[in-house]
Amino acid sequence: MNEIKIAVLGSDGVGKSALIVRFLTRRFIGEYASTTECIYRKRLSVDGRHINLELYDPCTQSCEGKSTLNDQIHWADGFIVVYDISDRSSFLTAKAILHLIRELHMGAAKRDLDSLVFLVGNKQDLCHIREVRREEAQCVASEFRCQFYELSAAEHYQEVALIFSKMVHNVSLGSKAKERRRRPSGSKSMAKLINNVFGKRRKSV
Repeated sequence: MNEIKIAVLGSDGVGKSALIVRFLTRRFIGEYASTTECIYRKRLSVDGRHINLELYDPCTQSCEGKSTLNDQIHWADGFIVVYDISDRSSFLTAKAILHLIRELHMGAAKRDLDSLVFLVGNKQDLCHIREVRREEAQCVASEFRCQFYELSAAEHYQEVALIFSKMVHNVSLGSKAKERRRRPSGSKSMAKLINNVFGKRRKSV
C-alpha cells in the first residue's frame, strides 16, 4: 500500500476542515471548530495503484500538544495552503506558510516542490466583500512557483474534488523520486512520527 500525506494549512476560519470534508463526503459543513488535530484517512485507486491517503487538519482552537508548523511541513508530501478571500490577514499568513515550506521542505530539490504546493483562495461566494484580488494571489503563486485556485467549498464540490485529485496525482508521480532520497540517520518510523507529532487521533472516511 502506497501512502500519500497531504497537509491542509492556513489561518483559523479559512475553511480547511470544510474543504477536507467536502472532498471526502461531498457534504459542506458550515461552522467547524476542533480542539484536536486530526488525520483523515481514505483509500483510493490512482492509475491502478492502491493509495492510502492521509489528510492532516490542524486544530482550529488552542489545544495542548499542538504540533509546530515546521513539524507539519516535514511530515507532508504535498501542501494545500488556504486563505479566505474576504480576510486579508489570512492571505498574509498563507504567504508566510508558503515561504516556510520553501525554506524547510525537500532541501535542494525545490523544483520537485512546484507541483506539490497549491495556494487556494476559499469563500469565493463572499466576493462582494473581497479583500484579496485574484490577480494579487496569482502573483504570489507565481512568486512561490506553486499552483493557484480560487473556489467556494460551500458551492463547488467538483472544484474541491479536482484540487485534491490533482494533488494526489502529483504526489503519486513524484513518489518514486522521494523513495530514492535517503532518510537522515536515526529517523523515526512514519507511524511513530505521526503518533508523536500529531497524536493518535485519526478519522477514517
